[in-house]
Amino acid sequence: MTTTLPHLGQQTLTLQQPRSLVFGAGCSAQCPDDLTRLGLHRILLICTPPVLKLARPLQEAMVSRGMQCLIDESIEDEPSISDFQRILANARSQAIDAVIGLGGGSVLDVAKLVAALLDSEQAVEDVIGIGRLQSRNIHLTCIPTTAGTGSEVSPNAILLDEKDLLKKGIISPTLVPDAAYVDPDLTLSVPPEITSSTGLDALTHCIEAYANRYSHPMVDLFAIKGIELISKHLEIAYRHGDNQAARSALALGSLYGGLCLGPVNTGAVHALAYPLGGTYKVPHGASNALLLPAVLEFNLPAAPDRYAQIALAMGCEAGSTDLETARHGVEHLRHLAQRCGNLSSLSKWGVPQDAIETLAESALTVTRLLKNNPRTLTLDDAIGIYQSVFE
Repeated sequence: MTTTLPHLGQQTLTLQQPRSLVFGAGCSAQCPDDLTRLGLHRILLICTPPVLKLARPLQEAMVSRGMQCLIDESIEDEPSISDFQRILANARSQAIDAVIGLGGGSVLDVAKLVAALLDSEQAVEDVIGIGRLQSRNIHLTCIPTTAGTGSEVSPNAILLDEKDLLKKGIISPTLVPDAAYVDPDLTLSVPPEITSSTGLDALTHCIEAYANRYSHPMVDLFAIKGIELISKHLEIAYRHGDNQAARSALALGSLYGGLCLGPVNTGAVHALAYPLGGTYKVPHGASNALLLPAVLEFNLPAAPDRYAQIALAMGCEAGSTDLETARHGVEHLRHLAQRCGNLSSLSKWGVPQDAIETLAESALTVTRLLKNNPRTLTLDDAIGIYQSVFE
């Protein structure tokens, strides 16, 4: 069975993007001037310790313009609900009128939620899900330092729920930042393993948006171009981190992937990845890299035409049928992940085989993503996919 795109006009699509979206080498330097023009005075900049060297110049530039800039560098791992609550409580003790997230997707997600809930009576537990956030009154700027999550342009934020050992999403138009600065220069020092995992995460965003029950021609433009850019340049950036052309291509591809997340979002790869991160701390991008070929193999019968186009965008040779071409793409993805240093099995990440059924049950609760998948996923299907990548 092949999928058929709805005719233009049959499917309503809403694109929600930052009011100011800036892309280019060095563009983050204009952020302080833009904040000054808006009359903002007291800024909270959220980052991680490794990103402090990038945060200090921004802080100094804001101070030189008469602003105060406080830095919270307390995020160390992928953030949990309790981590967020601690950071929010600290932010509430300050008189903040703007929040900047500077870092990878976890930092940006926390910054988005801090800005939304800083002066709100809603608790973070009350807004998990789709469309539950009521408003945001605090100015929000996002500046990514990795080329991966696309959080700087998406309406999504993800936190780990420690009670359920599952990453959970908060999705709302109010989480789309007011301004985003995508500066490839900030990614030049990203280590190879993070370059790989974040790049494969971005590639998964694009692939799952293109082969999706809710795919749309407007989003297809972002998705297919993102697939081309990331698949062509990821290994170069992984092996040669100072290659500015490759870094710029990844940053743009990641941005395109982020633009896919709001209107279309992802599917079974991400749904199956969330329990791995929640329970076994497998990095999100690494989970996606491991699961992507296996999920695509499962999905191929439902959308061979779409997966064939993905394969061609990655530079694979055309086969005699769409299905054959699509299978070339699956093998290409498997080899790309291996060449970029990703572990090839769950067992190597320390996941025990007797955990697979529990992981599958947990993944099936992520219905907001599974509904997008081209092929319906049952519990037995999820167990089979996990088992196929165990050894």
